[in-house]
Amino acid sequence: MARLKHLAILGCTGSVGQSALAVVDQHTDKLGIVGLAAGSNVDRFSSQIVKYEPAVVSLGSRDALVELKRKGLPESIVAGCGDEGLIDVVTHPSVDLVLCASSGVTALSAVLAAIQAGKTIALANKEVLVMAGGLVMDLARRHSVSIIPVDSEHNAIHQCIDHRLPEEISQVTLTASGGPFREWTAERLETVTPMDALRHPTWSMGPKITVDSATLMNKGLEVIEAQWLFDMPPNKIDVVIHPQSVVHSLVELRDGSVIAQLGVTDMKLPIQYAFSYPDRWETTLPSLSLTQCGTLTFHEPNYERFPCLRLAYQAIRSGFGYPVVLNAANEVAVEAFLSERLPFRAIPAVIEDTLDAAVSNFVKSVDSLEEIRKL
Repeated sequence: MARLKHLAILGCTGSVGQSALAVVDQHTDKLGIVGLAAGSNVDRFSSQIVKYEPAVVSLGSRDALVELKRKGLPESIVAGCGDEGLIDVVTHPSVDLVLCASSGVTALSAVLAAIQAGKTIALANKEVLVMAGGLVMDLARRHSVSIIPVDSEHNAIHQCIDHRLPEEISQVTLTASGGPFREWTAERLETVTPMDALRHPTWSMGPKITVDSATLMNKGLEVIEAQWLFDMPPNKIDVVIHPQSVVHSLVELRDGSVIAQLGVTDMKLPIQYAFSYPDRWETTLPSLSLTQCGTLTFHEPNYERFPCLRLAYQAIRSGFGYPVVLNAANEVAVEAFLSERLPFRAIPAVIEDTLDAAVSNFVKSVDSLEEIRKL
């Protein structure tokens, strides 16, 4: 019998984290939990601790940790908070693989620590590579650590190019659902509310990433992520709108052949792939029925109505620390929109103004975690 693969999950109370734990439940003979980390959802986190009995846990703040201990925490469990707590979770000696499913920038230092500790990384956090792609991938190469993408699009590309030589790849194409507003006119977009933006037509995700999908910034961040994951220049990374979300991404080879990965729209599928790689495990998910899919359509993104994707390409081509500025400006703008302090159509305007200001101040390259935080 094969040895259990021991996991640490960052962001275990979020949608991806919960899907990951559902995969663990399906494969208890192959997967075990060593570490769990969450933000502030103490009630859900407490229930997960009781069920999975991790050796080490962490919460986002000291107040949340105090509340967790008040609910009752076994003395055998090492508990922490903040960056130090995350690092304790990912560097535990028994951990084989770290799933980074937390949102935002908080997990970056933990991911770097996990790589230095030789842990395999399953990455479901775009910001890590958007902010520090060069730093992360260089460290992974030096420590011979595998980074397996969990986002459905990058996971699909990973499956399509696995074991192929770089010179065989001509182009990668990321598919995008187009979000809830893909057919809305420019005038109608002026009326978008947070409630409208959070009604994604295909995926169930957290608020921030759902708004990013509505603006197409999500796809822009994925282009930046793909650049680092697959060592591809931006001119070889394309985006197409594919509303049915059946084809998760495509790879064109140098002989003109195009390989695509298709599957049901359930995050448990790419999560299981990341956990099982290089093996393939059976799943309880339904098989994809091509006859029930109906017509599959593909078309160009509308860069005028959804300029965030254009701004992401602009940030990539500018190089240096501009993707860091793009990501930070987007986080601030999305938060303002969700709290109804900023109109939907103003999100890309805020980002573009911030990038313009960065150009006038000249953003330098970022070669360390300290430089990233200064930006």
